[in-house]
Amino acid sequence: MANAGIQLLGFTLAFLGFIGSIASTVMVEWKASSYAGDNIITAQAMYEGLWRSCVSQSTGQIQCKVYDSLLQLPALVQGTRGLMLAAIMLSFIAIMVDGVGMRCTTCMAEQPEQKDKVALTGGVIFIIAGLLALVGTSWYGHRIATDFYNPFTPTNSRYEFGSALYVGWGAACLTIIGGSFLCCSCPAKGAAKSPRYPASHSSGTTGRDYV
Repeated sequence: MANAGIQLLGFTLAFLGFIGSIASTVMVEWKASSYAGDNIITAQAMYEGLWRSCVSQSTGQIQCKVYDSLLQLPALVQGTRGLMLAAIMLSFIAIMVDGVGMRCTTCMAEQPEQKDKVALTGGVIFIIAGLLALVGTSWYGHRIATDFYNPFTPTNSRYEFGSALYVGWGAACLTIIGGSFLCCSCPAKGAAKSPRYPASHSSGTTGRDYV
């Protein structure tokens, strides 16, 4: 029988990763303007996300603008959008699957072996979702670092990692770890079946010899 405690821990971690992926996707601080250099004007700070860009003034006023055209967006933004949305959708599907397969639920209670397989399937889906989120955030972060260290990039056009990237990385790790716990909680094949031995007839013999 699968360990219900490990399943619950894995599901909790994966669910937190799911929430973090949603938060990271909607946040605007995927990259923030860099202040590295001697001639940087710090009167305003610029942030860019997957859906809009914002400018924060030194007075505290923030102005945001939603991207007008989808087709004119860079391939990096479009690809990261797709990866993060796919990760969120897969995580939602995994939550539904594990809601049936976890030991703490009453669904399929009369079929424990099938229930464990359903939980294992949900764990695998969680791992795939976490990998997609990790690829999306790492791809975006790699592009920021490449442009930052590119000598041909103007100093005023350099960006650094935003808080949304760190949230996305943490969410991806939680989702992968949670899915791994759900997979590890599944018993090995045949472990749930107790071994059966043939009935011993030694107790029925009386030890008498007949001629």
